[in-house]
Amino acid sequence: MDACLIDVSLREELPAAARGDRLAYGRIIALCQNAVTGIALAITRDVHASEDIAQEAFLKGWRQLPTLKNPDSFLPWLREITRNLARDHLRARRRQPMTGEAADLAILLAADTAPTPAERLLHTEQEAAALDVIAALPEDSREVLLLYYREGQRTPQVAQLLGLTDATVRKRLSRARQYVREELMARFGEFARGTAPSAAFASAVLGMLAVAAPPAAGAAVISGSGAVAGKGLLKLFGLSAGFAAAGTLLGIGAVWFGIRTQLRDPLDGRERRALLAYGVFNTTLILAFIAGIGWLSGVPGWLPHALLTAAYVAGICWASSRWLPRILARRRQRDLLQDPEGTRERMRRQCRWQTWGLRAGVALASLGLLAGLVMSGRLSL
Repeated sequence: MDACLIDVSLREELPAAARGDRLAYGRIIALCQNAVTGIALAITRDVHASEDIAQEAFLKGWRQLPTLKNPDSFLPWLREITRNLARDHLRARRRQPMTGEAADLAILLAADTAPTPAERLLHTEQEAAALDVIAALPEDSREVLLLYYREGQRTPQVAQLLGLTDATVRKRLSRARQYVREELMARFGEFARGTAPSAAFASAVLGMLAVAAPPAAGAAVISGSGAVAGKGLLKLFGLSAGFAAAGTLLGIGAVWFGIRTQLRDPLDGRERRALLAYGVFNTTLILAFIAGIGWLSGVPGWLPHALLTAAYVAGICWASSRWLPRILARRRQRDLLQDPEGTRERMRRQCRWQTWGLRAGVALASLGLLAGLVMSGRLSL
């Protein structure tokens, strides 16, 4: 996107987003996600942590968006939120000693002198080169350099997203090139582009907004999504089909977004096959639920619909809370050995989001079922 269009797009989308329009905020996320993840990565030097922090920054921005009076203040405000969260993350890592399960695991693995597959797959050459570049540069140059490659090497966009002049961006790029050898810079560019958040990142954040929606905007979010997505499917099964259809693409995108990092760099073929099976299972489950809702539209009574919804919710909960942790167990063992504090912090954050996500999913599925049963006349309150 042209740099001058970034401001125009933000001014167009922010008023609607402040009123609770999730789709408008999703377009804002797509505009800013490279900048926010890049700022977090420049500070933390950790791709996984940078994406977690970026999600938290966008969610915090969503909750506080109605308080923002001037649209032109949005980008500086969001950048400051991101930097504060990233620095809090670093401080939390420094304060946390390795205790409990992490310490026990480290002792256990240290006692085993045979190299494991996880130990042989530490960092790729590209990642190691990128970490060398990041370590060699001051923080402001890291931000500029990461965003320069993620934004297609266009300095006007970088300047706009970071609140700088084009001349300042060019000066910092020139300074970065003085610090870093040419061959390292090329590998860093590949790393920056390869770790940039995909379109699924915005979908995943949008999926969390049902939990984090501002009180004033919550009604608009729910009614808006139901009205838009439900038009073509209300005939099938009332409002529940509308809720289901609205969440189909979002749910599938969130499934694959949740495992995109591990799929990009699997420990081995075994983990990759298991992750693909997990993604296909959840995608199939979501599509089967939508098809089942449509098929049951001609079945009288409320029990079949309740049983289908219960089976769907149980399947999603089992896959997320039981199957996926087993798939990732070996990876977590490796990460705990290499970076116990950071890994424990990521695991806690992921556990919190998983818990809230499952609660929100169960609540929305139950509300959609109840609304559909009432509107179709199958159930009287």
